Amino acid sequence: MPYIQRNGLEYFQFASFNPSKVDLGIFTRKGGVSPTPWGSLNLGGTVGDERANVVENRRRIYAVMERRVESIFDVWQVHSDDVICTSNPRPLDATHEKGDAILTDNPEVTLFMRFADCVPVLLHDPVRRVIGVVHAGWQGTVKKVVKHAVEKMMDQYGSRSGDILAGIGPSIGPDHYQVGADVLEQVQANFGERADEILINTNGKTHLDLWKANAILLEEARVGSVEIAGMCTACDLDRWYSHRAEHGKTGRFGAILALSS
Repeated sequence: MPYIQRNGLEYFQFASFNPSKVDLGIFTRKGGVSPTPWGSLNLGGTVGDERANVVENRRRIYAVMERRVESIFDVWQVHSDDVICTSNPRPLDATHEKGDAILTDNPEVTLFMRFADCVPVLLHDPVRRVIGVVHAGWQGTVKKVVKHAVEKMMDQYGSRSGDILAGIGPSIGPDHYQVGADVLEQVQANFGERADEILINTNGKTHLDLWKANAILLEEARVGSVEIAGMCTACDLDRWYSHRAEHGKTGRFGAILALSS
């Protein structure tokens, strides 16, 4: 399995992302200080865990990646299609901007997002040296946030879509993601004829394939390659947090992406 273990922590990397060009880690829940039910590497500050635990867990992942915590840029994730470009870190005492995709071309900035079933989509343009991290739950997916992120890379940084590499990270898989009529209708409205590729009907119940849905959006954006981790958070609670499988009483795992200096 494509996991790296270091200093008691464990993280996943995409094979298609060159480790000499980007610092990348999608961290499992192992190796932190948070107690049950957040055990143990919880990076979510709004789920009931003590702030001191979250701060220590964040320090640990940045130390493993050999990045300064002060280089962080993160946002208040709100299930939107808003894409934020930054040239600077977020001061640790500054208010978070709201958004669900973050981009930078500055190697001094470390992009960081939190997840617990929603899809982490990581983007890298090795030609223009631009990176992005996207948070795509079902709402962000039907709003096509990942497609907007690719378009923003092209408009803001001059990226060519064919140069962009994309990775779809660990998140809830279709086997565990049953959805209701409200989600079904929005998927059909936004994906049209391709909705049948991502809505799976089993025994009268409808499941949504977020991996395939975001792969379709990336395909439509004509990115150069798409790598799908195929790891279901709800299937592997030893490694990942799952909001659905743990009935909301859980933490958040983190994804870090930075340009190598």
